[in-house]
Amino acid sequence: TKVCGLASFFSNSLFAKVAGTNTVVSRAECQQWWTNNAKQKDPEHRLFNLLRTGDRNYVSRDDWREHLVALLDTHPGLDFLKGTPEFQDRYLECVVERIYYVNNRAENYKMSLAEIKRSNLTSVLKLVDEEPDINKVMDYFSYEHFYVLYCKFWELDTDHDFLLDRDDLVKLSNYALTYRIVDRVFAGACRPLTSQVPDRLGYQDFIWLLLSEEDKHSETAIRFWFRGIDLDGDGYITPHEMEFFYKEQLHRMDCLAQEVVQFEDILCQMTDMVKPAREGYITMMDLRKCKQAAVFFNVLFNLTKFIQYDQKDPGQIFNERATPELTDWDRFAKVEYARLAQEEDQGEAVEEEWEMEPGPP
Repeated sequence: TKVCGLASFFSNSLFAKVAGTNTVVSRAECQQWWTNNAKQKDPEHRLFNLLRTGDRNYVSRDDWREHLVALLDTHPGLDFLKGTPEFQDRYLECVVERIYYVNNRAENYKMSLAEIKRSNLTSVLKLVDEEPDINKVMDYFSYEHFYVLYCKFWELDTDHDFLLDRDDLVKLSNYALTYRIVDRVFAGACRPLTSQVPDRLGYQDFIWLLLSEEDKHSETAIRFWFRGIDLDGDGYITPHEMEFFYKEQLHRMDCLAQEVVQFEDILCQMTDMVKPAREGYITMMDLRKCKQAAVFFNVLFNLTKFIQYDQKDPGQIFNERATPELTDWDRFAKVEYARLAQEEDQGEAVEEEWEMEPGPP
């Protein structure tokens, strides 16, 4: 692996690639694999050739899982998971899903060589290999990030069938999302659902949704929510579509005794902010260029974040400026993990108190 520039936890995978069904590899076989798959190729191309099955022109999720399993047994930062195989599986599933969320622009679970070349995967895998604290690798592999995703899903999945229905999902972040955008999620408009159960959101679907909800600046999130708002699928968001979603926000403002901002005013503000190339027709490119996609989407379907933006919390602004290297997701995961850890500590303290109390005479 060192000669090929691959992470050390890929050593078994590399041997299997070279040896096939054999248990011993000759020098000639090593040289042949090197010539065909690694010689005069960049690290991304070598990684692609290692991961893919046979001569396929893509890497599947199963390919990633097969080759990353060794990480669970070898990384010191994941030793504590060895006693819980189910959590190992969920962690690995989350890692792979996050890899595709960020890098598989085609969203077909077939990662091409071009997509791997555009990614930061080789540098991140190198960091995983060198860094004993897995939580310092915030791209894809952080256990704390996985824990937040898993716990948020578990909190909503009250019957623990590993599926969410509409009533479950609307409770996310204290009913932050509107019913209309939740309906679009379940209709598969934002992204086709993978749960294979009608009107149900699976764990993998939820990973995509929460990553998109907490960091609406990312490329994937912009695509995700744009498709949700684009009711007729023509590639444009029009005032009519914006008003359709904003009407529910108006109703919520009224119910919560918030100052109501009429749609006409919002439309002017959003137009000034986005500055679409064609008036009345907002494209995905317009939202990317304006750098304010998160504000745009929150105004339409997340009242909590809309109000937070409108009130411009100085502490939040200071935190963002002080940590420009972090994404919105990184910041959310850090705060949420601290909350979950505190709740767990409090729960353990209560249990200890109960154990210490004397029983009945």
